[in-house]
Amino acid sequence: MQKFLSVFFLISIITSVSAQTSDLKGFIYNKKSGENLGYVNIYLKETGQGTVSSEEGFYTLSKVKPGTYTLVADYLGFVTIEMKVELRAGNILRQNLYLTEKDNTIEEFKVSARRNNQLNTVNISRVQITKKQLNKLPSIGGEADLIQYLQIVPGAVFSGDQGGQLYLRGGSPIMNKVLLDGMTIYNPFHSIGLFSVFDADIIKSADVYSAGFGSEYGGRISAIVDVKTEDGSKNKSSGKLSFNPFGAKALVEGPLREFEVGKGGSSYVLSYKNSYLDKSSQIIFPYLGENKLPYSFSDLYGKLSFSSGTGSSFKLFGFNFQDNVNFTETSFDWNSSGLGANFLVLPAGSKVLVEGVAAYSNYKIKQEESDSKPRYSDISNFNIGMNFSYFKNKDEIKYGFEINTFKTNFELFNSSNRKIEQVENNTELNAYFNYRKFIGKRLIIEPGFRFQYYASLLNFSPEPRFRAKFIISKTLRAKLAGGIYSQNLLSSVNDLDVVNLFYGFLSSPEGFSNSLEQDVNNNLQKSLHGVGGFEWDLGKHSDLNLEAYIKDFGQLININRNKIYDDNGKNAGKLDMLKKDFVIENGKAYGFDLTYLFEKNRFYFWSVYSYNNVIRNDGIEKYRPHFDRRHNINLVMSIYLDKNKTWEFNSRWNFGSGFPFTQTQGFFENITFQDGLSTDVSRANGDLGIVYAAVNKGRLPDYHRLDLSLKKTLKSNEKNRKFVGSASIVNVYNRANIFYFDRISFERINQLPVLPSISVSYEF
Repeated sequence: MQKFLSVFFLISIITSVSAQTSDLKGFIYNKKSGENLGYVNIYLKETGQGTVSSEEGFYTLSKVKPGTYTLVADYLGFVTIEMKVELRAGNILRQNLYLTEKDNTIEEFKVSARRNNQLNTVNISRVQITKKQLNKLPSIGGEADLIQYLQIVPGAVFSGDQGGQLYLRGGSPIMNKVLLDGMTIYNPFHSIGLFSVFDADIIKSADVYSAGFGSEYGGRISAIVDVKTEDGSKNKSSGKLSFNPFGAKALVEGPLREFEVGKGGSSYVLSYKNSYLDKSSQIIFPYLGENKLPYSFSDLYGKLSFSSGTGSSFKLFGFNFQDNVNFTETSFDWNSSGLGANFLVLPAGSKVLVEGVAAYSNYKIKQEESDSKPRYSDISNFNIGMNFSYFKNKDEIKYGFEINTFKTNFELFNSSNRKIEQVENNTELNAYFNYRKFIGKRLIIEPGFRFQYYASLLNFSPEPRFRAKFIISKTLRAKLAGGIYSQNLLSSVNDLDVVNLFYGFLSSPEGFSNSLEQDVNNNLQKSLHGVGGFEWDLGKHSDLNLEAYIKDFGQLININRNKIYDDNGKNAGKLDMLKKDFVIENGKAYGFDLTYLFEKNRFYFWSVYSYNNVIRNDGIEKYRPHFDRRHNINLVMSIYLDKNKTWEFNSRWNFGSGFPFTQTQGFFENITFQDGLSTDVSRANGDLGIVYAAVNKGRLPDYHRLDLSLKKTLKSNEKNRKFVGSASIVNVYNRANIFYFDRISFERINQLPVLPSISVSYEF
């Protein structure tokens, strides 16, 4: 690792040396709020040499001949500024820019940002979710939630309304890494499947990479969800209080030191959510049944932000998320907490932007059932990393390293009452390199490479990545991506499980059941991604995007559901597949996604059609995992009903073809033969045994659901104060969507019925 660091800093020194020319660099801010502005057009008026600011608002113009120039910053929605700059040979001039918002140009601003992003990044298999987009969806209880929007991204499948998990383009939840300000979140969704741990009001952006992600991300083999939060207002104190039948929320933010041009500022933000669904559902929704909705949770998040006049920043953040479920025969709870810090600095005399993160988190979950032994999982994680970005006009070289350590403590008894346990310490070291290069005016390439070393397993995983975009015309672009990915982390949830509220974690074990009759040369899960597609601008206000993908999961590791013997000397002659804790599998996922966006003035429309095909092979048979939904359609519409935008109507309709399931062929009396061959079968009372058909050869009925909401905003005479009332209905026409079928009681268990709710919030 010391060698890696030496190389990185050496590159930084070399790339910052230029004797005969000059360089210009800086950050671009919203003058009023102090927020960084990404994808702003920057150029020198006299030469036309220009660039586009990065997502963090950083820009650089390299190898400029010495002289006096007019620097122009042009961004729709903001006043164009021009200023004189004097550049000297061998000098690097730092010049921050502060743009002033125009009135009534929000639509132009959004279009400009989106178009600049599309023309200057590859942006394949990526959906960037903003706070405004979150509010376009009908929400449970009137509060926007990230989990609702994740369900409508291309390739997403959500397995159920109660205890459901997110699957992205054929990957299981354990194959998705969820980050919060650079910190890993091990369980981002509460048990009921309707709420996430994130407060939508403090989300700055959420980037979802569903396939073919770049070399800066690693440790997962399917997808990345990267959530970044707002820093808190640097110029005024504000807050929000909200109440609905499911819970309540409080948010406060404000400056510690008000933002000043050239001086920076500091701020805080604190958010708290608490549910009382377990109590309110018994009164409001008596038709839900005996258990009602026995869920409760609380989410706490806080952040301190400090920025200097040079553009450097430091942020300290922490969280505590809790979840509890109490059914008649099952109860469990989990707790997730963490503390982290990140920084951004632009050293004087350097063109290299330096970012860093250090974070610690812990996740514990415990489940108790009346008819089985308790389940327990505990994972603690510490990660530290640094990223270096070197810009040469539009080109960018990005490299960095990360050290990730985690400890697992796991205990579970499978359906055969065989114990599976693990206590492991793991260390992962990685370094990456990524180069975004503009070739002419039409081609953008992004070759990258990730060096992933799993020190605890003594496994080295070289992972090349490649992304590219070809600009066919002003309105049409082709793109592709591919790469190799690996991970060490495992989940207690098997891909054959339909309902499993217990979501624990393990690391890759040392020994496997070699049921696939193949050589096992490493302890890692592996995948290969390939993605290709097109994006069209169908006018100023609409976009069409088509992407096809394939994921080859060359090696997967699952908990062995067939274990019936203890792995000891007594059972040395038994088959591995019957005594090992884990089995090796493989599989493939392929499909395509078609998305259409139209956004103009008061109207917003988003549609997604996804075709998915997923298959797994456990060495015994090929099967369809329970989330193999062949067709999925989402239609989202949002419209302001009046010119002042005080009335807002939102709707979402979702259709999904049926999930696979294992059919029942018959029943029998399962006698255990406790007395061996002397057991009297004529008098023994056995349990009900089930004869199953082939795994997941059947298909459940299709799923569809309509959600609606109506919001009214009342502004007070006092500045920045307003009341928002909301009425929403989930499953408007009360569709009986099946969740699963209880084979023993012969009872069909449906997902949520019609759920009306109202809410009120006060912003100040």
